[in-house]
Amino acid sequence: MTPRATTPPHRPTPAAVPDPAVPDSPAPHSTLPDPGIPAASAPVQRPGTRTRSGPRPRTGAAAPPPRLGSAEPRLAAGAGELATALCRDGEHFAALAGEWEDLRRRCRAATPFQSHAWLYSWWQSYGRHGRLRIVLVREGGRLVAAAPLMLRHRPLPTLVTLGGGISDYQDVLLDDGCARAAGALAGALHALARGAVLDLREARPGSAAERVRAEWPGAARELEDSVCLELPGVPMDALLRRLPTGTARHSRRKLRRIDALGVEERQVEPAGVPEAVRTMLRLHQRQWSGRGITPEHLRPRFAAHLVCATRLLADCGDAAVTEYRLDGEVVACDIAFTSADRICGYLYGADPRLRERKIDITTMLLRHDARYASATGRGTVSLLRGTEAHKLRWRPVPVTNRRHVLARRELSAAVALVAALTAVRAHAAAGARNARRAAPLPGGLVRRGRGRCRARLARYVRHFTGRGRGGGGGRGHRSGRARHADGGRP
Repeated sequence: MTPRATTPPHRPTPAAVPDPAVPDSPAPHSTLPDPGIPAASAPVQRPGTRTRSGPRPRTGAAAPPPRLGSAEPRLAAGAGELATALCRDGEHFAALAGEWEDLRRRCRAATPFQSHAWLYSWWQSYGRHGRLRIVLVREGGRLVAAAPLMLRHRPLPTLVTLGGGISDYQDVLLDDGCARAAGALAGALHALARGAVLDLREARPGSAAERVRAEWPGAARELEDSVCLELPGVPMDALLRRLPTGTARHSRRKLRRIDALGVEERQVEPAGVPEAVRTMLRLHQRQWSGRGITPEHLRPRFAAHLVCATRLLADCGDAAVTEYRLDGEVVACDIAFTSADRICGYLYGADPRLRERKIDITTMLLRHDARYASATGRGTVSLLRGTEAHKLRWRPVPVTNRRHVLARRELSAAVALVAALTAVRAHAAAGARNARRAAPLPGGLVRRGRGRCRARLARYVRHFTGRGRGGGGGRGHRSGRARHADGGRP
């Protein structure tokens, strides 16, 4: 647990502003919004009156600390003081690239999914106008903490991390050299979360989000999220020794067949990454055509995001794109993301003819990733989310991502509601799996049960927020070499 700072950061009271979902939204760097309360309910300040927050400041009194979200956050006189700001504009987000990447390099828990290239590209493809909420903390002008968030309204006003379902790891960024960064970011997020729940999903164990939760002054709940599978970053021979004798013998036979057919590997240079990614997506579509491909991977927005982000990540050495050629033709292409301690196999595409020639694609890709990890000193080969049989036969270690649900103390009931909905969805998913092997329920009974659940949830939302249903955020889709809960195999 990170020790709380000796002098806690100032937590200003956010001013009421129009609802960010309304087209006539305030300036990109206005004072902190109230994401859960509509503009109509904001109190009106009249000249000569007092607000609930206390009396008006006297003439000649000291100026209050800078507000979270000011256009140019003022730093205190001391060089070591912390200042916070709220970014709500895409252009300002784009301008943060340099200092964002500097901060990511100083955060040991960060992965390429927290890079500026990945998040900004995702926002361009999936973001919605008026929903961006990026909390920034600076110490003496240097960025020491950042939380890339966006606002959603369904089923409750919620602040969620950028990256959506196509990011296998989600997190905030904290400077490991600044002991006060976690406390300052927790205080800034606590101010931002008035009337809303903060939902930090897909945080792997040891993430920066865990440090923020340890400093959180309100209600908090830690839940289980997706399961990722990991293997040690050792050569292929060492991986084979971990398997039963018969399985290892069969895998060696598959490797010999790949070599006998003359499959060649080629690392794609950064300049050729965009075309290689497009080739991968075409092979991916052909590979899973008619077999339940993830719909999101067929959409232009996913292609635009993946091409842009992978190109920028390859430039800085955080992405490796590999082509596999047979008889001079590209028959498979793989995208892997790399961080200081791991390589993550993200997405691949393969020509269906490889299966006809009895080439085991998983074994071929895993050999490449294991060789890359051992050669570069990375200790982990992550198979990302999903527990399919073709992964489990390699005896990986399951690592469960965490979900941190945070709110103010007065919204503790909302935290309990999110936990209850998560448990209901997990129970329903387990029931759906069991239903494939049992007689299905009558359709009318299923529809009536769903209708009752929706009605109860709607009543609770109206009671909790004092408003009707708002607009929802964008919906992404999970990725990785797996079939995931929100539909289909990548």
